Amino acid sequence: MYTIKKRLGELLLESGIITEAQLQTALEEQRSTKKKLGDVLLSQGVLTEHQLIEVLEFQLGIPHVTLSRFQIDPKLSQIIPETMAKRYQVMPIRVDGRKLMVAMADPLDLFVIDDLRMSTGFTIEPAIIARGELQRGIARLYGLQDSMNEMIKDLGSGDGPIEVEQSVITDEESPVVRLVHQMIEQAVRLGASDIHVDPMDTQVAIRYRIDGMLRSERSIPKTMQGVITARLKILGNLNIAERRLPQDGRIKMMIDGKQIDIRISSLPTVHGEKVVMRLLDLATGVKALDKLGMTEHNQGLFRRMIEKQHGIVLLTGPTGSGKTTTLYSALQHLNREQNNIITIEDPVEYMLEGVNQMQVHPAAGLTFAKGLRSILRQDPNIIMVGEIRDYETAEISIRASLTGHLVFSTLHTNDAVSTIVRLRDMGVEPYLISSSLIGVVAQRLVRRICPDCAAAYVPDVKERIYLERLGITVDKLHHGKGCGTCGKSGYRGRMAIHEVLWIDDELRDSIVNGTPITELRKHAAKLGMRTLFEDGIEKMIAGHTTLQEILREAGDEEEVRQ
Repeated sequence: MYTIKKRLGELLLESGIITEAQLQTALEEQRSTKKKLGDVLLSQGVLTEHQLIEVLEFQLGIPHVTLSRFQIDPKLSQIIPETMAKRYQVMPIRVDGRKLMVAMADPLDLFVIDDLRMSTGFTIEPAIIARGELQRGIARLYGLQDSMNEMIKDLGSGDGPIEVEQSVITDEESPVVRLVHQMIEQAVRLGASDIHVDPMDTQVAIRYRIDGMLRSERSIPKTMQGVITARLKILGNLNIAERRLPQDGRIKMMIDGKQIDIRISSLPTVHGEKVVMRLLDLATGVKALDKLGMTEHNQGLFRRMIEKQHGIVLLTGPTGSGKTTTLYSALQHLNREQNNIITIEDPVEYMLEGVNQMQVHPAAGLTFAKGLRSILRQDPNIIMVGEIRDYETAEISIRASLTGHLVFSTLHTNDAVSTIVRLRDMGVEPYLISSSLIGVVAQRLVRRICPDCAAAYVPDVKERIYLERLGITVDKLHHGKGCGTCGKSGYRGRMAIHEVLWIDDELRDSIVNGTPITELRKHAAKLGMRTLFEDGIEKMIAGHTTLQEILREAGDEEEVRQ
């Protein structure tokens, strides 16, 4: 084992990727921790996974595989059992006669290769794969297939729906229960924000939303629809007998040692009930203000807004644009002993220690407006209203901000300046908007370039002409080439682009006078407000995202302003 690792060290030295001193430091840590040398170097930040793969591929001729190029046969899961795959971090890729190609995180581990050869009876042909992609591959290959096979075996696979018995959907050892748990577990490991269970005419599609994009993960037989829906309803404390009305609930689960909060929603459709689950990682939900991805200028303005003693701060953007994350960050920043913070939300997404959170319950008559009136009798300093949906909620929120309270809320508008017009259209008097509004933050989420395959490139003619029209000249832009870690998409994770509007005295006068939106925008530009598009372009030039992403989320600057 030592000689193998020494060989890896020598290879890295020869390639000039690490120094002798870095190798010796890593070997010392390896001796004390018993970890593999490659893992030690990666954890120390001396080496990137991409560099390690390149060395093994070019110096030793070990092939580098990406799963998107292979049609993985589910039957391969029977050759290498799930327990062995997870223990050794390996995955069968294909069989060629008596040869079995195996994707491995560490293809130099001869002990693992020997054990695989003896347990499978095949000659093992090792290949290297990115660790993140390997994890996702194992989750896909073993995650649902075994439990699905067991379900069919135990419950039958006839043409009619499987009968829903209590033991089938509650017993922890039941294949249905395991299948649903693995479906959620797999989504968490893939970094999905939502799971869609979509009933169709002849099958049920399982789809995950990853980095804002929906992807079909797999389909399951139509006969299993009833039991899977019933199990999800049991988890979310929903009524399993009610199939004609929409229902909402919550699930809390521990996945890989992390507390995951899941909002579940069922909706009756012509093919049966569609279920959507929103996954919230409670450990990473609330970010510090400096982790929101705001530029220094925007962050300074936002801090000034939320440090005010009274007034209203509004966040705008479509559903799923990160408004709630920004609001919670502001609340966490203001969560001090001297502040009484109360929120009314639909639903409460993250639990904040020291903050009084209330959930609306329209069926019981508890609306945003009614809850807000009750909150005002609780001596609050800071109030957060989940969303302003109507005139009544808007007026109470604004009047509360004029009586010594700091109010935060959200609204659905295209940009920051449109918020003023939207409040006017709702029926709120211009003098009330002018007196209460501190500022508005509009935001969107764009996909971030995958750091593992990020590369500079010379802009093509179309891009160059477009950027020159905006007065921007650049020699190079960045994109993701596509690798195993990002599933060949070139993107991994998302970041926010912002538009932060500070309301100054001149703008207040304009609001009272009913100034048209075009004039309001001109004044906002004079104040130094950078539009969503401009903020996105700045982040594109810095190499964080692409022009295509900015155009997709913020639109063409000229079109947006027409």
